Amino acid sequence: MAAKPPSFLIINVSRIGDTLLVTPAIRAVARAFPGAAITFLGHPKRCEVVRHLPYVSTVREITKNRAWLYGWLGPRYDFALVYGHDLPLLRYALRAAERVVAFRQKDAAINRRLFRAVEPPAFQSLHSARVPLLLTQALDIAPDGHGLAYEVTAEERAWAKSFLQGQLPPGKGPLLGLQVASFPTKAYRDWPVPHFAALCERILSAHPQAHFLLLGGKEEAAKIRELERQLNNHATVVAGKLSLRQTAALMQQLDLYVGVDTGPTHLAGAVGVPMVALYHCYSPGRLLAPLERDNLQVVEHPALDAGGTLQSDMADISVERVWNAVETLLKNG
Repeated sequence: MAAKPPSFLIINVSRIGDTLLVTPAIRAVARAFPGAAITFLGHPKRCEVVRHLPYVSTVREITKNRAWLYGWLGPRYDFALVYGHDLPLLRYALRAAERVVAFRQKDAAINRRLFRAVEPPAFQSLHSARVPLLLTQALDIAPDGHGLAYEVTAEERAWAKSFLQGQLPPGKGPLLGLQVASFPTKAYRDWPVPHFAALCERILSAHPQAHFLLLGGKEEAAKIRELERQLNNHATVVAGKLSLRQTAALMQQLDLYVGVDTGPTHLAGAVGVPMVALYHCYSPGRLLAPLERDNLQVVEHPALDAGGTLQSDMADISVERVWNAVETLLKNG
């Protein structure tokens, strides 16, 4: 009789992009141990990105403030992989799992209790999709690719097609999604709205029936309104109106996604849509852009290898450069 595969608890309480970046590690575990029960615990508003992956058994919410409630009773796991440095989450994992793997912490007592304490890589020394795999490799689990994973269900796909038919004017496209801003603490990554407007003018000049979905959340509402005014009836705003999973389903229907470095750009990489992604020199695409992807154009800041700093302006990425990347993908499509 074959031995039962080990069970895994994977904890990653983080933003959308960082949640998606752990999916190659989850996939590696599933490939190494077919049939293993894998439980994923994540941020209440972001764990949805892992739901419906075929190799994940259970997806649940957790927060560092409530972690102390869990692990005293209930299921036990053979292994736990814990991402981040929130001690309440690590203590929970140590209660719930026989062997816990995490990056080395500042707390020496916690490190002594870990099955493997993995040295974190130096800042910007490793692509962001490769970093989470350091924990699985500490268990001698080989990577199973570096592409991000997301599963749009058949029901979600049908909803997205119906939504677009009801919301968009008649026409034959192309349909482009625009993510104009990152989150407020990373505003240095934002490409100026006037640049986005000029890009859209170029697109409409070449493709008069093009239509734009303005993506994002409530935080970038002012920038989205500014762009919407300039695009008139060529744009539909969905920012702040849809759930995360609805947004992902719509993104999969796009002919092209254009966005700055933020969670939805990781999501676009995961759902496989053709995409143009713009990166600041402090957070370069060579460390953050989706890996193992076709139909991807990465636009790096011109100061990337020329002494750029955190203060380098994203306006230095010209409309012409982005337009060339857009037109390349639209022609290929």
